[in-house]
Amino acid sequence: MAELSAVSWTELVKRLHKLGFEGPFRGGKHPYMIKGNLVLTIPNPHRRAIGISLLSRILKRAKVTRGDWLKQ
Repeated sequence: MAELSAVSWTELVKRLHKLGFEGPFRGGKHPYMIKGNLVLTIPNPHRRAIGISLLSRILKRAKVTRGDWLKQ
């Protein structure tokens, strides 16, 4: 099975859009994206890539499987 790799903030948002999320919307300290009743907080945009450990936590909260993520 293919492994997760670090992604840019823009790539994260683009792939979440393909998975049915809307946004990002401005929240309190962090932007968020919405899919149905699920509200997913995402990191603030920054220059560095989003690392594998943070990405896997985001995907778990988003209820996105590794396989679905890697198909995007």
